[in-house]
Amino acid sequence: MSGFQYGKPASLEEVTAFLAQGQPNVHVMAGGTDLLGEIKEGLIAPEVVIDLKAIPGHAYIKKDPDAIAIGALTTVADLAEETMIRQDYRVLHEAAKVVASPQLRNMGTVGGNLCQRPRCWYYRNAETVCSKKGGGRCFAEKGRNKYHAIFGGGICYAVYPSDLAPALISLEAKAVIASAKGERVVALGDFYAPPIVNVRRENILAPGEVLKEVRIPLHRPNEKSTYLKFIERGSWDFAVVSVAAKASFSGSAIQTIRVVCGGVAPVPWRLKAAEDALRGSKPTEAVGRQAAVKALANARPLEENAYKADILKTVLGRAVAALA
Repeated sequence: MSGFQYGKPASLEEVTAFLAQGQPNVHVMAGGTDLLGEIKEGLIAPEVVIDLKAIPGHAYIKKDPDAIAIGALTTVADLAEETMIRQDYRVLHEAAKVVASPQLRNMGTVGGNLCQRPRCWYYRNAETVCSKKGGGRCFAEKGRNKYHAIFGGGICYAVYPSDLAPALISLEAKAVIASAKGERVVALGDFYAPPIVNVRRENILAPGEVLKEVRIPLHRPNEKSTYLKFIERGSWDFAVVSVAAKASFSGSAIQTIRVVCGGVAPVPWRLKAAEDALRGSKPTEAVGRQAAVKALANARPLEENAYKADILKTVLGRAVAALA
């Protein structure tokens, strides 16, 4: 691991002002659970690392008149333990409590989880120059691809690993992005960019920008939500397939629904065909499985990962049943 300068700013304004100078090879760090891994693995060699964690006032979960505001430096552990989240936003509570291990949840932040890099073994191998690292091909397409994408691949088949992102997108969350020019707000679903837009990055953060806050619309009484995650190991594993679902009801029938998957695409993947199939239905496992079949018409599995389609049918079926 090569040496680098370490900056510990006192405010977010200090950070954005420094980033606005355009100095190359600067990386910001929140909990450090992903960035330090990339440095140790030889994937990046920053000249400057800016530690955001020490900045006061950006770790919070508070109720505003029109939204729940979550500071980007809030730890995943605090998010999982927050009573308001547990009571009204089941999908987010369930996602937060299955992120990695208790130790990593205590270190990792909401912003870091949303901005982490993929775990594809070709990307994480310092000696493999894949398309995500400036090379000319995705080695997973014809290589070992058991854990890779069945939706949205092509240029890159790495899957996005965040548990919080599908949950928050299902809740119609918005991202507040800060820079020296001020702030801008985007739907969290639009925060992520597929490989066809920018194969080198997974989100739309421009140079000089940092994620400041996530905002969730206030809970409505007729809404229910859930998060289910299929993993190979018993704990602290990334999702092979995950499903976040939030629905509103008219009587016992689904009125509106949002379904967002993890582990199946290079970005959190919304299953709009499944949503169309589920509207007006009563939430049962069979109905959920049938909706998954509709969504899978657009899937393009690789040689070793077609099994993910069967897992998606099961997980979506169980998630829809859990909404009841």
